[in-house]
Amino acid sequence: MSTVNDTNFNSAVFLLTGIPGLEDVYLWISILFCLIYAILIAGNSVILFITKIDPSLHEPMYIFLSMLAITDLGISIATLPTILSIFLFNSREISLNACFAQLFFIHLLQLIESSVLLLMAFDRFVAICNPLRYASILTLPIIAKMGLVCVLRGVAIIVPLPLLLKRYQYCRANVLSHSYCLHQEVMKAVCSDITVNSIYGLSASLLTLGLDSLLIFLSYVMIFKTVLSVASKVESLRALETCISHLCIVLLFYIPEISLSVIHRFGKGSSHLLQIVLGYTNLLVPPLMNPIVYSMKSKHLRARIIRLFIK
Repeated sequence: MSTVNDTNFNSAVFLLTGIPGLEDVYLWISILFCLIYAILIAGNSVILFITKIDPSLHEPMYIFLSMLAITDLGISIATLPTILSIFLFNSREISLNACFAQLFFIHLLQLIESSVLLLMAFDRFVAICNPLRYASILTLPIIAKMGLVCVLRGVAIIVPLPLLLKRYQYCRANVLSHSYCLHQEVMKAVCSDITVNSIYGLSASLLTLGLDSLLIFLSYVMIFKTVLSVASKVESLRALETCISHLCIVLLFYIPEISLSVIHRFGKGSSHLLQIVLGYTNLLVPPLMNPIVYSMKSKHLRARIIRLFIK
């Protein structure tokens, strides 16, 4: 196994990992990844394009969906170069600076996506629990400020991660478990004590992803309570239908994200293949499925997409 033995910071490299044991079929795997990236980039781009050109979609729900699409495109762009370079060209090396930049953008965009999912839950909460004030609460200026707060919160929390890692020398095994850089992986190669990094990383996850998921859960408790108090079953089902797509997206995002975080920190004896599968699921499945789920569940959006391609 390659190691970086007390090398200078700028000359050290990490070695990324594809899927061990499947090197003979990397070409076919690269075709699959190219197809996945093409679909998710096209799907999210179509969502952005239609939302922009159709004034009837300039509503809070679709604006939040556009924010989600932008975030998903960003995650795809951040991971695409290293994943495809491994499976297409077997190029595994990545410099420390490039690795730090990649992990910064991956964690930042995932945190922003978590924030956007929370805003979408708040949108459904206001629409169902306080419909008369919906238009006055979620105005365009307020939505813009919410989006800005999501970005600033993400930057403020994630910036310390690469800065803390940059202080160290790297002398342990420099082979990472994934085809991209993650903070949990990189800090294992540090020569000295990483208690500060470990505590900060765990605290940041709990105060962002943990808090966001808890608030989303509480918002849906209130939504279900309101829906169940409605006398008409038809109206109850209609209200729940508007939440199904968002609930699917929330589950697609948080289940692999939390599972991967727990395995990296506490699952020392876990299967390497399981980590790899969860890693790809975490980064590729939500951006791939988000536009598909919303297109299927939103009749207005689906009709607009069909009209676009028919023309």
